[in-house]
Amino acid sequence: MSKQPIKHYSIEKKQARWGFFFTVPCLIFFAVFSFYPIISAFVTSLSDKQIMNRTSEFIGLENYKYLFTKSNGGFSLLNSMRATITFTLGTFIPMVVVSLIIAVFLMQLRKTRYRGFFQIGFYLPAVLSSVVAAAIWMIMFDPRGIVNQTTNALLNTAGKDYGWLVNSTMLQFSTMVVYFWKYIGYFVILFITGLATIPPTLYEAATVDGSGKWSNFWRITLPLLKPTVLLVSVMAMLQCLKTFSTQYMFVQGGTSRPPIDVITMNIYFTGIKHGKLGRASAMSIILFVIMLVLTVVQFKISDSDDVDY
Repeated sequence: MSKQPIKHYSIEKKQARWGFFFTVPCLIFFAVFSFYPIISAFVTSLSDKQIMNRTSEFIGLENYKYLFTKSNGGFSLLNSMRATITFTLGTFIPMVVVSLIIAVFLMQLRKTRYRGFFQIGFYLPAVLSSVVAAAIWMIMFDPRGIVNQTTNALLNTAGKDYGWLVNSTMLQFSTMVVYFWKYIGYFVILFITGLATIPPTLYEAATVDGSGKWSNFWRITLPLLKPTVLLVSVMAMLQCLKTFSTQYMFVQGGTSRPPIDVITMNIYFTGIKHGKLGRASAMSIILFVIMLVLTVVQFKISDSDDVDY
């Protein structure tokens, strides 16, 4: 009689099988609440679906053609893309750079209790609701508020109204300030976590070799912090592209809408206020593609691999 081959199961195979078994619920959850809405939005964008009508007709790419060819006053998609790009570049780049500088500075503090105090202080605004943060800053940006008064004191221009909530440029800058203030602490904590993973022995060896703090930053800290920089960059960029609450609160407070009419707010007004779900879905798909492309570009530029110490 021929002997049947004995099957051997290694520990790695068993771990892989059980690992896959435990990740299946997460994959199903992610597919239902992430992939399905994207597919559903794309299908809706190909129709003329509206809130008040139960039926919808397939119209192909007409919604996309309308968005890129028709001008709806100051609320066109092209204006929203301009406002979104302006806000993202004006907030995302300074946020990454400043949060890295603050994190490096806090890690240089010798006393841990001081470091913890500043970490909590920087992180506190991130706990606030975006609506509350916008409401607080709208009061501060008032002509009689502390921001305008401080600006007058610094520039020696007593009584001047800089139009923080009126002038188009200043209005855009105001929304950037609110977003920067609210989220800077969150990214500082991420950078501190990344800095804590760098072995102190590397700095000690560099110091023995005569390297200074500036040289240590460029030759040790920044290269080994590359994965964290990539993570923070992608998260900050996506956070800025998805901005909505700050701009919406400003508009509800009486400011002009076109200068800060980001894509997400245009989607809200088009889909909820005007009931044009097909057109709003088309804008959401365009925003999704923009976010996907920019994320891929960042990964390609950084080419971040695992760091070996």
